[in-house]
Amino acid sequence: MTTFADLGVSKAYVKALKELKIVNPTKIQEAVIPTLLQTKTDLIGLAQTGTGKTAAFGLPLLNSINPDKPEVQGLVIAPTRELVQQIKKQLFKFTKYLDKMIFAEGVYGGERITRQIKALQRPTHIIVATPGRLLDLIERKAVDISGVKTLVLDEADEMLSMGFKDDLNKILSYNKSKRNTWLFSATMPEGIKRMIRDYMSAKAIRVEVNRNSLVNANISHHFINTKIKDKVNTIAKIISRRKGERGIVFCRTKAGTQKLAKELQDKGIAAGALEGDMQQKERDKVMRAFRNESLQILVSTDVSARGIDVNNLAFVLHHQLPDHMEYYTHRSGRTARGGKTGQSIALIIPGEMQKVMAVQNALGIKFKEMTV
Repeated sequence: MTTFADLGVSKAYVKALKELKIVNPTKIQEAVIPTLLQTKTDLIGLAQTGTGKTAAFGLPLLNSINPDKPEVQGLVIAPTRELVQQIKKQLFKFTKYLDKMIFAEGVYGGERITRQIKALQRPTHIIVATPGRLLDLIERKAVDISGVKTLVLDEADEMLSMGFKDDLNKILSYNKSKRNTWLFSATMPEGIKRMIRDYMSAKAIRVEVNRNSLVNANISHHFINTKIKDKVNTIAKIISRRKGERGIVFCRTKAGTQKLAKELQDKGIAAGALEGDMQQKERDKVMRAFRNESLQILVSTDVSARGIDVNNLAFVLHHQLPDHMEYYTHRSGRTARGGKTGQSIALIIPGEMQKVMAVQNALGIKFKEMTV
């Protein structure tokens, strides 16, 4: 088995990784780390969430920083507050045994901007940010990214589908210096291809992991035939059979999310809702409860579940199948992370079988029927 030392990762990082129980590199890490450590290059990585991307770009990014220069040298842009917090935490853990400190700061909406401006006055080498808040800080002259040498765009397709295209274009225009851009995306919609053409070198290295599988191979896919009026009972039955397991139930609308969470609570299930109109404090409270396992079920909209990385999620349930194929990829990708297995279960009402066939054909997966 390959080790991180084989990839050229230095001893201090290897020691920190070992402590985090990260011993053998994943496919994306094997493909990306040696290249990014040895060459100054633009890179396009096509990889699902949960494949170990943070270490794949994080270790080379940390390696590129000069700790003696107290200026922003690296920038990571990610779609959600949760993902930003997670990346910042990982970078901090990777640096535990370094001789000289590398400082990373996370900035995102939902927290007072004055507090973040103050934090950025300390020496900062890497900023991890959501697009909207970063642009706000740049325009207030609280952040100078003109000297950034390495820019990472993580889950780029999610940022575009969440409407951050204009913000990203503006941010990229504030950094005209000779930088390397590393873009990671689970899918390659037209908007991403345009970004690559506009902002990245034509010689950018392309890395694709599991080219044939758009969806993580450790996920099994199922459908259950039901009727609209029976959906809540069906979901409750599935959950009650999985006492010690946690899962996410996806709904299309914010109102539907709140309604279903309430109906499940009324049946004695420890469920919480996550949707876009909630206050950040509420969101954090629900996520904390879900992480520490006092909640078994999270009922969420597509956008609200972006960037959520919770270990040991056994299943995802689709109250309805999503309209966009890539949403199915993102939804199901919340389970089976870090090499574990998981289930993706869709509730189907009469007349929806063609939707199942469409998802199967588009994503090259096979659904099995399941009965409750």
